[in-house]
Amino acid sequence: MKIVGVTACTTGIAHTYMAQEAIEKECQKRGYEVIIETQGGMGIENELNEEEIASADAVILAISIGIEGDERFDEKREEGKVLTLDPSVVIKNVSNVIDQLENL
Repeated sequence: MKIVGVTACTTGIAHTYMAQEAIEKECQKRGYEVIIETQGGMGIENELNEEEIASADAVILAISIGIEGDERFDEKREEGKVLTLDPSVVIKNVSNVIDQLENL
């Protein structure tokens, strides 16, 4: 399974990067390919391109604020392949979150 996503929190510091790390670790544990873009205090890092998004099986948006480039995920939304959650939910129970992505 290939998962892409974006993490972003209101302050752009802790939860943005904690959610990224949690998702990456859980996906690696399951043997999934994962690319997570962060939109935090240091700007956009690891920016997803159209090809990466198009080839993904599922998208996770662990965000508590509006993000730049949200429209990039419109096609995946239409397919029902986008899960949007607060970063704190991801941090607290990432295993359950990845289970939800598997069922999209």
